Amino acid sequence: MAKRGPYEKGEAKRAEILQVALEIFAAEGYRGTSLRKVAARCNLSLPGLMHYFDSKEDLLTRVLQARDETARARQIERGAAFNYREVMREGANTPGLVELFVSMAAAASDAEHPAHAHFAERYPVIRERLAASLQAHMDAGRITDVIPAERVSALLVALADGVQLQWLTDRSVDMEQPIDDVMRLLELLAGRDADGETAEG
Repeated sequence: MAKRGPYEKGEAKRAEILQVALEIFAAEGYRGTSLRKVAARCNLSLPGLMHYFDSKEDLLTRVLQARDETARARQIERGAAFNYREVMREGANTPGLVELFVSMAAAASDAEHPAHAHFAERYPVIRERLAASLQAHMDAGRITDVIPAERVSALLVALADGVQLQWLTDRSVDMEQPIDDVMRLLELLAGRDADGETAEG
């Protein structure tokens, strides 16, 4: 029990650091000075900040995890179905986190990178949640079921990742529009199916 007090304080400080990092990275992205700003806001030196994490990459990975957990909690609180358009809208409002996500996703291809496990676990969960939402639309006849929900889900996730990469270099890119376009096509195909025509013709 003697160790519990310091442990809880350490966890509380780590949570504070991640919250501050989320706020700073959301606005600025990750830069050389970003961690120093996080440390200053948390009343720590840079070495003091890193004491709470295994490495810089570990800290950045935990920031991404915190972002996902915060978004998931908001969705549960609203009781809303998984909405990919909303995810993209939130990304546009936090450009620094999109930048961090894209750069960490590329680095995570290395199995030894701290973010590797995060992304390996993240994508199946997102595809499953999105597929369940798509299946509900299919069951209601709102979109075609000519392509299984899990495959449409994989396509939308790939589309979202790709359009985020384009958006980072050209902020005039509308991240929601490509998803709206694909959903519109699926709705049109559903209308054709309802008229007794096949998706092939």
